[in-house]
Amino acid sequence: FHRGYYIRARAVDHCVQDFLLKTQSHPRTQILSLGAGFDSLYFRLKDMGLLHHTVVYEVDFPNVACQKATLIKRMKELSALVGDIGGEGLGVITFSGEDYKLLGVDLSELSELERALEEAGLDNEIPTLFIAEVVLTYMENRRSDALIQWAAEHFSQACFLLYEQMHPEDPFGRVMQQHFSQLNSALNSLAQYPDCEAQQRRFFEKGWTECSVMDMNEFFTCCTPEDEQQRVQALEPFDEYEEWHLKCSHYFVLTASKGMEPSWTPLLSNMTVPHCDGPVRMAGSITAVVCAMHSEISGLRRYGHHSVLIKPNVILTTGGFGEENGQHCRMRNFHVLIKHAGYWKAGCVKKEDPDKRWDERLYHTVSYVSNSLALVVGGRTSPSSAGLGMLWLKFPETCNASDPDDVTVELISPQPAAEPAALRWRHSTTEVIFKGEKYLFLYGGRSAMEPVLGDWYFLHTQELSCTVIPVEGPVPESRHSHSACSWKGGVLIAGGLGAAEQPLGSIFFLKELEHGFQWQTVETYPPLIPRYSHTAHVHDGKLLLVGGVWFYSSSVPGITIIDLMTGLCLDYAINVEHLEWPLMLHNHSSVFLPNEKELLLIGGGGNCFSFGTHLNPEPVSLSLSKILTSH
Repeated sequence: FHRGYYIRARAVDHCVQDFLLKTQSHPRTQILSLGAGFDSLYFRLKDMGLLHHTVVYEVDFPNVACQKATLIKRMKELSALVGDIGGEGLGVITFSGEDYKLLGVDLSELSELERALEEAGLDNEIPTLFIAEVVLTYMENRRSDALIQWAAEHFSQACFLLYEQMHPEDPFGRVMQQHFSQLNSALNSLAQYPDCEAQQRRFFEKGWTECSVMDMNEFFTCCTPEDEQQRVQALEPFDEYEEWHLKCSHYFVLTASKGMEPSWTPLLSNMTVPHCDGPVRMAGSITAVVCAMHSEISGLRRYGHHSVLIKPNVILTTGGFGEENGQHCRMRNFHVLIKHAGYWKAGCVKKEDPDKRWDERLYHTVSYVSNSLALVVGGRTSPSSAGLGMLWLKFPETCNASDPDDVTVELISPQPAAEPAALRWRHSTTEVIFKGEKYLFLYGGRSAMEPVLGDWYFLHTQELSCTVIPVEGPVPESRHSHSACSWKGGVLIAGGLGAAEQPLGSIFFLKELEHGFQWQTVETYPPLIPRYSHTAHVHDGKLLLVGGVWFYSSSVPGITIIDLMTGLCLDYAINVEHLEWPLMLHNHSSVFLPNEKELLLIGGGGNCFSFGTHLNPEPVSLSLSKILTSH
């Protein structure tokens, strides 16, 4: 929430101050804030000494304008800044100062608006900045279009600043739309103007001669100085990267102008990054279906968990945050999915010792190391707390692989020498083989002290001790929320979020050599689109990347298949027409069943800014046999 509202205010302030700077040689300028609500922009600009020759006009419904006028009069600091010169209560002017006019009028009634502004002294011959911060989308399109056109036609030197939502049809967008519909405040502009390109065309068609637009990920990356980015990132404990980047990809800032000399271009990038709003070429699509279930269980509605195949057709899911007994909480219980006679059964795992508590961790890993043992490594409770260590999960050597109720687990807390290495989360733990012995390769992640880690350890599973094995080659950039898969005795690392909170598109292979391991870069064609919070599997020389978050806001990641022999990289969309709910593929888990070539997606989702929490309600199955055969 804090970052989401910060970036909105930052974008508006950036553009407004740029307008004031570029027009400072003019004897008079004006700002017209449409649907200003209780915005404090005027008072901040005045306090900073930036309104030497600028008058600010604010317009909102009469009842809102009256409430705001009352608040200003009540507060000495505000009324002193504005310097009340009377005149309020005359017609639609509810408050009037030397350089501040507050008007109560309905924006959708254009003729009334024009009369009120003329009465308040708005001058259509001087440089004018129009501001519409999440306002026009609530109006009927014909009325908001008319307002945009009126501003272009009636003002000789005009600038327009627009901040609004976009991308209504992807999973986050559907949750966003549903939220506003429930508030009886539908976002009217989204159907006709769903993306940056459509909004840009709209302004050109309505008479504006220059127009730039970018989503808020691009604005934060390209128009926010690096030291300011670092200041914001260090302000408070933070671990909601997916939600932050998805929120930013569903809002845009647009600036348009006409008649301005020199031209007004506040959205010029301060760095060169690829623009990420163009279409992603898809090689095809894969249909998602809800798993055929004999029983349903709310415990699989979660995110930040981990799922692992512990026996053929038996999947264990642990940890995360989700829904348990009708409440949102960190998950206390373990759950299993068991496939029997073509159907999946879900159940809650019984603990051998009910008093032995699971420490309710998120973003941990679980590695199945023997017929009856799995090792939990790392994870966290709160992002301000130290990471959690290691935990053994012990299963019976034999159990009925058709009944979830027969699966039991014993929790064993070791005291390993390697415990400090495990105090991290959003890392990976992958089996590697060196000189015929198995090790777990613990890599990357983050901790309470370090926002991103690039170190690694070779964990000997029997003693849980770290073994020093030489590693040569180019060291990968530090990362967390990446994927890692065992392959040819080594490990494939793909994507992740880097030190600057930017998704990474690199793939590395840690290859076994006679005397140790070597990092090798895996080249792909075309280059892999940077992403993080995805899952991955290797099958028959192909790397499968599943879901995640990327900055290409025109689409969401589906399945990417990389041929590890040729480097060919193909993206496939996930067809969700058979699902009755949005499929959010971040913070999920996935299990690949190689014999059936079936991919099972479990959980996923999260908090969708102020629009509510969405958790994928049921496991989903994708059949990959066609694309794996044809690829």
